[in-house]
Amino acid sequence: MPARGTQGGGFVPPRTLVLIGPMAVGKSAIGQELAKSLALEFVDTDQKIVQKYGSIAEIFAGRGENFFRRIEAKVIADALAAGTHRPVVMSLGGGAVLDAGTAQLLADATVIHLDADLETVRGRILRGSGRPLLAEDPVERWRQLALARGPVYRALADVTLDVRTGTVDVLVRELIALLRQS
Repeated sequence: MPARGTQGGGFVPPRTLVLIGPMAVGKSAIGQELAKSLALEFVDTDQKIVQKYGSIAEIFAGRGENFFRRIEAKVIADALAAGTHRPVVMSLGGGAVLDAGTAQLLADATVIHLDADLETVRGRILRGSGRPLLAEDPVERWRQLALARGPVYRALADVTLDVRTGTVDVLVRELIALLRQS
């Protein structure tokens, strides 16, 4: 494996890189590796929420989706503000971009849409992960959410990466090449 920061080949993004896309497409895994390759900090907004408020499933069960979306928007706004001095790599939850304020804030970042089909993520979905929006009939629910949110992801994206094939390492190299071109 290459040394920290060497895969990026000296590429330094001018703005924070924000990964968006449906649940289970690999935003956290790809984001961590991308950050490592570029020698940048990685911020997983779902993890920030869990650290501060507890599990996402518990938040949904105890306080509801609207409360979750409010705290999610705050965590994202805070993380984006912190990333204005030095770019970071950030992954957002699948529904984060539905908040108009969050979508507006993304104008100051480079937004990367990770695109996959149901077959690519089926195994991850079926293994379960405490994703509250996939509690009942997770495969069909993922399909519905991806279909409904897809236009929003595409509209916000500066770069789209097809994650249907390739290892995380290969996908990160492809993504860095796309970022250099954009």
